[in-house]
Amino acid sequence: MKCMNHAAHAMGESMTTATAKSGGKLMSKLTRHPVVMVGLGLAAGYVVYKYRKEIISGVSHAGNASKDFVLQQKENLEDIVAEAKEEKN
Repeated sequence: MKCMNHAAHAMGESMTTATAKSGGKLMSKLTRHPVVMVGLGLAAGYVVYKYRKEIISGVSHAGNASKDFVLQQKENLEDIVAEAKEEKN
C-alpha cells in the first residue's frame, strides 16, 4: 500500500510539473504578442468593472472578518495572561 501511495504521489508531482512547464510556455508565447496582451487586459478590465460592487463587498467583508478575528485573539490572549497571573499568585 505504501508503494502505491508513493507512485500516486510521484505521478501527481510529475503532472504538476508538466502543467507548470506548459503554462510557462503558454505565457511566454502570449507575452510575445502585444495584441493578445491588450485583449487580455481589456477582458480583465471588463470583468473587474462588471463585478466591481461584488468585489468591493467581498473585500470589505473579508476586512471586517479579519478585524473580528484579531479582536477575538486579543481577548483570548488577555484571558490567558489573566489566568497565568492568577495561578502565579
